[in-house]
Amino acid sequence: MATKLYKPTTPSRRNMSSPSFDEVTKKTPEKSLITTLKKNAGRNNTGRITVRHKGGGNKKKYRIIDFKRKAQDTGFKVIGIEYDPNRTAYIALLADQNGKKSYILAPNGLRAGDTVYSSSDADIKTGNVLPISRIPVGTFIHAIELYPGKGAQLVRSAGAAAQLMAKENGMAQVRLPSGEVRMVRLDCTAAVGQVGNIEHENIKLGKAGKKRNLGIRPTVRGSAMNPVDHPHGGGEGRSPIGRPSPVTPWGKPTLGYKTRNKKARTNKFIVKHKNDK
Repeated sequence: MATKLYKPTTPSRRNMSSPSFDEVTKKTPEKSLITTLKKNAGRNNTGRITVRHKGGGNKKKYRIIDFKRKAQDTGFKVIGIEYDPNRTAYIALLADQNGKKSYILAPNGLRAGDTVYSSSDADIKTGNVLPISRIPVGTFIHAIELYPGKGAQLVRSAGAAAQLMAKENGMAQVRLPSGEVRMVRLDCTAAVGQVGNIEHENIKLGKAGKKRNLGIRPTVRGSAMNPVDHPHGGGEGRSPIGRPSPVTPWGKPTLGYKTRNKKARTNKFIVKHKNDK
């Protein structure tokens, strides 16, 4: 996949780049696999903003992705690769032998006309789904389950890939893209290969309007606010924040402050934290 560059016809075009969409072969989504997406703009059920900087954005339909990939020995034929506005990765439209269609995350290298399998006896080939117990150590995988039958939860964004490091005592050690090494049950499933759209990290939006199209509202510096709005606010001109370290609008430290619960039930499954040397 390549990145499309623009001639500097305007100030925003000068620094803009976008995907070339070379991998995309199907332009319109499958009507039976789309549903409406309710906009919450970062608000909870009482109408209060719980996540800031959300709102607006282009209208879009949600594509129903099959993250469970139930086993089927006959295989699924890839009809086409599509763009999905709800995620960074591309998606692939599949059809089984009965004509039933479904969407999956499109791994890097998957093409229209290919056949992918979801079976414990499937080959170690890009796009195939197997139990982790049947995948060789050292293989790169994505769309990893944490609980058998629940569906893929880990490693689903564009260009992401985890590596299977070891297997012992009914558990596998998987190195995630963050560098964290985590234990996953051997009876959980994973897809072979790397998630597609690997050039996504090189995209430059170029202008503020593109950020708004994505549904992301502006982020304002605390030092630009008044004292009533932020602990960093106030002062004549550009003032120091007057604190040992930066804080959130609610006074919590932001640099080096660990937010993971030390008593979290899943701590025992983490072999190596992402920040460990």
